[in-house]
Amino acid sequence: MVRTFDRAFKSISFVSALLSLVLIFSIFFTLLYYSREAIGGIGFLDFIFGTVWAPSQGVYGAFRPLMGTLITTIIAIVIAVPFGIGIAIFIVEVCPKVLKRPITTAIELLAAIPSIIYGMWALFTFSSFSNKFIEPFLDFTLSWLPFVGHFFSVDCGGADVCVNTSGVNILTAGIILATMVLPFITMVAVETFERVPRVIKESAYGLGATRWEVVRDVMIPYSSVSIMGSIIVALGRALGETMAVAFIIGNSYAALQTLYSPYSTITSVLANEFNESDGLHRSSLFFLATILFMANFIILALFKYYIHKRANRLS
Repeated sequence: MVRTFDRAFKSISFVSALLSLVLIFSIFFTLLYYSREAIGGIGFLDFIFGTVWAPSQGVYGAFRPLMGTLITTIIAIVIAVPFGIGIAIFIVEVCPKVLKRPITTAIELLAAIPSIIYGMWALFTFSSFSNKFIEPFLDFTLSWLPFVGHFFSVDCGGADVCVNTSGVNILTAGIILATMVLPFITMVAVETFERVPRVIKESAYGLGATRWEVVRDVMIPYSSVSIMGSIIVALGRALGETMAVAFIIGNSYAALQTLYSPYSTITSVLANEFNESDGLHRSSLFFLATILFMANFIILALFKYYIHKRANRLS
């Protein structure tokens, strides 16, 4: 009887794992099938590097939505990773016990908020805050940098008061994405930091290490594989987020002048145009979705490979 249940469990587990692979490949080939008109009519390279997206003219170039997706994801990860790890260190090492549970619960609740709520809050509240405080601060502190400083510069054009996008731009979209992925990084880091063996930390303290040195040289290296895993989850969420980005990014196909300019991403284009599309337009949208699927898969596969190699070295 026991062997029968073991064989049944093994079969069910195998079929479940196989179904996940079938589902992934079926999604990919479905996207590829409905993209065939755009692939044949436009061509892969012309579609990727084309800078004009004008459905009214029958011209479809995906370069700017692709760049928008990449830039918002980079902004989100650059902000969320240090803040997430910093919050985790505070919770584990510094936070008073009476505050630890409320702060942890609040961070967990951030992950439960629907993305459309983030988008509405960003549009009606955070965008004005970003326009009044964050953008002028970045302009003052980073606009002098060579090569990249102009992306942080608010161009006043000689006027006394700078007029920009009222916070509806690619920078605000990246910050909102960072807020959305922050809980994933933070909570995984908290759990892994709490699992660091006490004897290792006490040994470091016994050798004269400070709290910062214990965190830097013991806790973070010990938890690095799990933290990288959380970054993978955050990266996938940032790449595929739709509604919050569509609310706040401005949905513009113009060239990107600064980080305060309205722009577009693959997901915002899909959300705004899919229902009204047909023919080559709809096929181009499927082509965009196929590229996003492939990019997400390749990036996550590379991260997985890196984590596997690192875990083998640590073991």
